Amino acid sequence: MHRQTIAAQVIPDGDALQEFIDALRDYVPSMERNIAQLRSSPDNKELINSLFRTLHNVKGDAAMCRVDLAVAIVHPLETVLDRVRHGSLPFTDQLADVVLLTIDRLELAVASVSSGEELDGLALLPLVNGLERLALAGPANLDDSAAQLIEAVTGFRSASALSVRIVDLASPASARSTAQTDDDLFFFRTLADRLDARSPRFQGRTMRVLRLALETNQIAGYPIDPVQLEAAVCMHDVGMMFLAESTWLKAGALTRAEKAGLRAHPTYAAGLLARMPGWSEAAEMVAQHHEMPDGKGYPAALAAAGICPGAKLLSIIDAFDAIMLRHGEHGRNRSILRAIAEINACDKQFAPQWIECFNRVIRRSVEAR
Repeated sequence: MHRQTIAAQVIPDGDALQEFIDALRDYVPSMERNIAQLRSSPDNKELINSLFRTLHNVKGDAAMCRVDLAVAIVHPLETVLDRVRHGSLPFTDQLADVVLLTIDRLELAVASVSSGEELDGLALLPLVNGLERLALAGPANLDDSAAQLIEAVTGFRSASALSVRIVDLASPASARSTAQTDDDLFFFRTLADRLDARSPRFQGRTMRVLRLALETNQIAGYPIDPVQLEAAVCMHDVGMMFLAESTWLKAGALTRAEKAGLRAHPTYAAGLLARMPGWSEAAEMVAQHHEMPDGKGYPAALAAAGICPGAKLLSIIDAFDAIMLRHGEHGRNRSILRAIAEINACDKQFAPQWIECFNRVIRRSVEAR
C-alpha cells in the first residue's frame, strides 16, 4: 500500500501541504537533537520515547493534512522505532543515520511536491522498501540492513559504517534532564521566532541557519555539542532586540554611532545564556560569533586561537545567510553561487577548516535540488 502511494505521487491540497511543511519544520530540530543525544546514550528510554512521539506526531499531521506521501515514508520508520522503544531492537549509529536520512528525504520530497518538481532523484521507493525490511530485521542484522538501505538510497556507505568519530555529548546541558533542556530550547526558539518576525526578509532565517549549522557539524564529525549549537543559533542575534529597530533594520549605511551600538548585540544574548545553568558553551559561541581569525572582529578583537569552534562555524553560516538575503533577487541558484564564492574568498574572516565542511553541505544541497 505504501509503495503504491510513493509510486502514484498524488498531489495533495496546496494549503494543506504548506501547513504540513510548516509543522515539519518545527519538528525536525527536536528529532535531530534526540538523535544526536542517543548516539551518546542509546539506552536512554526518555530520549527514545521523545523521538518516537515526535515522529508519530509527524505522521499524524501528514494524515490530517492528507499528505499521503509523507505518511508512506514515515510509517515504516515509526514501526522500527516502536521496536526500539519496546526493546526488541537496539538504537545504533547505523539506525541513527537511517533516521536522519529519512527525515532529510521527507523534507526534500514535500518541498519538491510543493514546487512541482520531480521526485525521481530522491530514491523514495528504495527508501520505503529498505525501511520495511528494517522493521522486520533482527538485532544481529540490523546494522547490515541499515547500511544496505543507506547505500541503496544515496549510493554511499553511511558515515557510521566507515567508523567516523561520534561526538561525546557529556556537556553541562546534556547532563540535565531532557525536559529541562527542551524547555530552555523552546524558550530560545520562541525568542528567535520573535526576532525573525520583525522583518519579512528574516522569516525562517533561524531554521535555515540551524539546519546548515547542524549539517556542517555532522560532516565534521560532531566536534561541537549539537544541543549547545542549537541554543547558540537560536540566540546569536537575539541581542538585536535590545537595539533600536531603526539601527538593525536600516537599509542604508550605518553611522559610526550606530555601528558601535550594533557591535554590542552579541554580549547581550551571551549574557542571558551565561546566567542560565548549563548553557556556558552556547554563551561563548554567541559572544564570539563576530570575531575573526585575523583579530579584526568584535566585540573583543580575539585572534583565531581564542575563538571557540562553534563561533567559527556560526560566523560562516550567519554570513552566508546574510549574503543570500542580499542577493535574493537574483534567484536561489545564482544567490547560492554568489554567497559561497564570497565566503570562500574571505580567507582572513573565516576559519578554513570549517569552510571545507560547509562547502560540502552546500554542494550536497545543490545536488539534491
